[in-house]
Amino acid sequence: MNELQLRPRLKRLKLGGMLQTLELRLDQAHQEQLGHLEFLELMLEDEIQRRANKALARRIGRARFDEAQTLADFDFSFNPTLPAAQIRDLATCGFIERKESVLLVGPVGVGKTHLAQAIGHGACMQGRSVLFDKTARVLADLGAGHLDGTWERRLRRYLSPDLVILDDFGLRAFTERQGEDLYELVSERVRRGSIIVTSNRPPTEWYALFPNAVLAEGALDRLINAAHHVTLEGKSYRPRQRPDAKKRSDSVIKGDVAETEPVRRTSTPATTRASVTTLGRRDAKTKTN
Repeated sequence: MNELQLRPRLKRLKLGGMLQTLELRLDQAHQEQLGHLEFLELMLEDEIQRRANKALARRIGRARFDEAQTLADFDFSFNPTLPAAQIRDLATCGFIERKESVLLVGPVGVGKTHLAQAIGHGACMQGRSVLFDKTARVLADLGAGHLDGTWERRLRRYLSPDLVILDDFGLRAFTERQGEDLYELVSERVRRGSIIVTSNRPPTEWYALFPNAVLAEGALDRLINAAHHVTLEGKSYRPRQRPDAKKRSDSVIKGDVAETEPVRRTSTPATTRASVTTLGRRDAKTKTN
């Protein structure tokens, strides 16, 4: 049987992916004098890997990450005070198995979104379903559901994944309707799966964002008291992403600082100038004597 005869049979069995490595494996089998079972094992391993890669690509696509970021891409040395051990522990995704949540809190630019997406990417690698979105977009989507009668269907979309990541939580105060939707979302999510929340505000400030204090207490008590709290502090990564950042860095390395930014002259304090003047006068008087 040649490849042309084999092709329709493999496709009928939904094993068409084997054709991608068939020629390579035939050459390997000939050169290494592999037995039939060894050859079959190689072909099956190729198909298993191909399907795993395809499934991973689907999960990452459905997660809708802003960027494909991993923990290996994160520079912990830039801000040495970050709780690296805690973050790496969370990246094992054991908290998802336990249906726990994570709060990533800190100022702008310290890497909250990067870390949230990196943990989500790791969850996808483990075969888990993930959904990433900005909190404002989630609330807008649920709000539209009230208008066209699809609210329950839209809510189920945020309840079904193993992990939901709400980015930029609490940038502004919530409306009455948004507060109600958040209460329903959080209340159901904490029972069914995990949430990662990133925010520039500490959790103590979230309560005031809800117009209804009772809903705020009901939603946030469930979320905050059943979550890992990760506080990120340090300088912002954003200046390093400026288009001229690498150019400036290269200039400094080459010693061309004068061409990239003016030399700063350190002014001499008045008290120091007075001391220098007095010492000069004393030296002159000593020489005259």
